[in-house]
Amino acid sequence: MIILGIETSCDETAVALVSDKPTDMLDVGQGNSSCILAHRVFTQLEEHEAFGGVVPEVAARAHLQLLGPLLKQTLKDAQLTLADIDGVAVTCGPGLIGGVMVGVMMGKSIAAVHNKPFLAINHLAGHGLVPRLSDELSFPYLLLLVSGGHSQIVVVKSALDFEVLGSTQDDAVGECFDKCAKMMGLPYPGGPNVEKAALKGDKKRFQLPRPLKGRTKDGMACQFSFSGLKSAVRREIEKLGDGFSPQDACDLSASLQLAVSDTLCDRLKNALKQCEDRSQKLTALVVSGGVAANAFLRNNIKVLAHEFELPFVAPPLNLCTDNGVMIAWAGVEKMQHGSVDGLDFKPRPRWPLNELSLKKL
Repeated sequence: MIILGIETSCDETAVALVSDKPTDMLDVGQGNSSCILAHRVFTQLEEHEAFGGVVPEVAARAHLQLLGPLLKQTLKDAQLTLADIDGVAVTCGPGLIGGVMVGVMMGKSIAAVHNKPFLAINHLAGHGLVPRLSDELSFPYLLLLVSGGHSQIVVVKSALDFEVLGSTQDDAVGECFDKCAKMMGLPYPGGPNVEKAALKGDKKRFQLPRPLKGRTKDGMACQFSFSGLKSAVRREIEKLGDGFSPQDACDLSASLQLAVSDTLCDRLKNALKQCEDRSQKLTALVVSGGVAANAFLRNNIKVLAHEFELPFVAPPLNLCTDNGVMIAWAGVEKMQHGSVDGLDFKPRPRWPLNELSLKKL
């Protein structure tokens, strides 16, 4: 089975071809990663850099211009044609709806013209399932999904069954990093530049809050909130005023990164204890999404996994950020469950993991 994956939910235009069986065409990591036949990603950094963030209309126009040529090149890389594929998997949400619609219309057109099954993929499910491509990973596992738009703790029970234990009440962790970076005068994109600046900073200099840390009742044990942390960073910058220096930015970045790490680990520890209390056996602690590329966060979460005697799993760095591979692989898993979608499926700007569509073949 060969699945075409299309991803256009934010500012990456991505296309991939993935097989359900390993090949020797491309290898990006461990496990089943050799199932990747070809993949291409165009990141629209230059288009959005001047604005300090992603502009939805600009992103949608770029997807419209880039998607066709990217698809053609990906097929050429794999030495395949659209007649060779067995299904078309497309991000149908959540995401910036203009960009999502570009990918959906391309995917539906291919499915209709070539009479291929159409697979509407939840973007979050793509992040949640791609670790099964890069590592030998069985269900159920605990997933920390952290990206620019999402922060969730999820028990992944199957390719079509996700139990959300907690999510953010306001800003996502990636959004917090990006907005704090902008306030500190760091370049775009913010998250990676906070991590870079933190390498030269004193993480104990600024005493930043750990939002919701210690909250274990009232359904808040696994919830996140990062707006207060963002506000605390702004207050520290305002205290220093015009004297805010590059070294201050490094120290504040390091302090911010530590606060985020402590918060994530606190919430994860609560989730792991919840699973223990209900005798739910987990196979691994997994982190995925764009923020999962942060080495400092990875290392601290890995320590937590070892405390609970669980394997720690994270995708290769190039599969953490948005990509077509994760969408194609989610399509493979969905097809294996015998689930497809009609061409009348409507793109969704919001699409919770517990509302996945399950139409059967």
